[in-house]
Amino acid sequence: MGHVAFILALVAATSNTPAADSAIVRPFESEGRFSSADSIDTLTLAKLHKKSIEPANRCSDEVFIRRVHLDVIGTLPDPAAVRSFLNDANPDKRSVLIETLFERPEFAEYWAMKWCDVLRVKAEYPINLWPNAVQAYHHWIRDAIRKNLPYDQFARELLTSSGSNFRVGQVNFYRAVQGHEPSAIARAVALTFMGERIDQWPKARRAGMEAFFSKVVFKHTGEWKEEIVCLDPAPGDPVKAVFPDGTKVKVQPGDDPRAVFTDWLLTKDNPSFARNIVNRIWAWLFGRGIIHEPDDIRSGNPPANPELLSYLEKELVSANYDLRHIYRIILNSGVYQQSSIPRGNRPEAEALFASYPVRRLEAEVLIDALNWIAGTGEAYESAIPEPFTFIPDHQRNIALADGSTTSQFLDMFGRPSRDSGLLSERNNQPSDAQRLYMLNSSAVQRKIERSWRMRDLLAASKGQPAEAIRAIYVTILSRNPTDDELAAVNQYLQSSKLRPDQVAADLAWSLINTKEFLYRH
Repeated sequence: MGHVAFILALVAATSNTPAADSAIVRPFESEGRFSSADSIDTLTLAKLHKKSIEPANRCSDEVFIRRVHLDVIGTLPDPAAVRSFLNDANPDKRSVLIETLFERPEFAEYWAMKWCDVLRVKAEYPINLWPNAVQAYHHWIRDAIRKNLPYDQFARELLTSSGSNFRVGQVNFYRAVQGHEPSAIARAVALTFMGERIDQWPKARRAGMEAFFSKVVFKHTGEWKEEIVCLDPAPGDPVKAVFPDGTKVKVQPGDDPRAVFTDWLLTKDNPSFARNIVNRIWAWLFGRGIIHEPDDIRSGNPPANPELLSYLEKELVSANYDLRHIYRIILNSGVYQQSSIPRGNRPEAEALFASYPVRRLEAEVLIDALNWIAGTGEAYESAIPEPFTFIPDHQRNIALADGSTTSQFLDMFGRPSRDSGLLSERNNQPSDAQRLYMLNSSAVQRKIERSWRMRDLLAASKGQPAEAIRAIYVTILSRNPTDDELAAVNQYLQSSKLRPDQVAADLAWSLINTKEFLYRH
């Protein structure tokens, strides 16, 4: 495209905002300072005040509707929904919107994507589930999220199920471990459900936990690549195991050692289980955990706010492990609804959540947003020519089941390999290659120039440039342009002597390359 002057003019227009220490930064903040709405806010503010750190202002409705759509369903809001929300005078409209998003099909798709990273849902090396098992596993995960299966039941089914990995999706928790030996299984269990890295444990503690999985066996069937996951039926001696808290137990023949471990894990006074998942959810919504990294929980890595973490643990248990309850109280909190513009530069403010953390969109969410704007799909590839590897053009990236099915874009923008279950496998750090791709890619240019959505916006504006400009801003950034931005685009329209559709394409390309589009904020 090469219209660099245009994007520079837009950058100048959007940067003409007050400094972060002023009262309100438009259009990103709303009237009213941060105020305590619930226990999350009270506990967070107490920690901030102790450190003499000021919380950020409340985010604007324009920011909130985009943020909560991306954080809850991994999807940009529809322009009609944006306008309706901005015009809604209901003081509880943010809470109403949150509940609406829970019921969207994209909610289950997006959070299944998150869980598939943790649970290593991948057909190819080194996981080698193969496509049939991937589909069964992904379907079970997505269905559990859609039905709001209590988290303790979710964990119990993954840890204690037996059967064909093609027909009982849950047993793929064991199949998706790199190695069938008890040490590899125990490593995956501790990482997934306790947030702990067992390699850091003393040898005796590791051995005590590994014993709970010493009876798991894998049997091949006559169907290619199918395996039965079950307990070894051969008679034997009692299994002598040790729970991670040091308590010894003897599991009698005929009893399932996995179930004995699961009963211990899910005991309501055992903090390991609830602490891990509420910390993960917090990290998924804020970009970092109260304990950071969220899958490196240990005594040497204490929480930034122990009282806040303890409160969330208790809330989950009292809500009978309803994960939506945790989403709900976090999303409705003043902490989550802060502006991303900090009111100071203290280095510890980020870890104490003094503002909403700015972070780049995940690879899948970003390409879905580009495809939605363009009204196009994505080309995928997979090295295994087996059933279930065909991906329709309209397939959304957040709904991809197989971590092996990929594209050039997904690889470039840091989609995780799903080899280990560590959250750090996902790389959301920007790179020069990404910036050059967004600025110079003919694929991005074609998406914009051929977008039926952009054509419809121009047609609906009926030759009124201001209406077209506003429609493009609402579609791409979920907000109306500021006066300075509107003036910059109008100036470009008058001076460039380009057709309206060419100016619209240049505007769309410019907005897509802004940090405001590429990042959560």
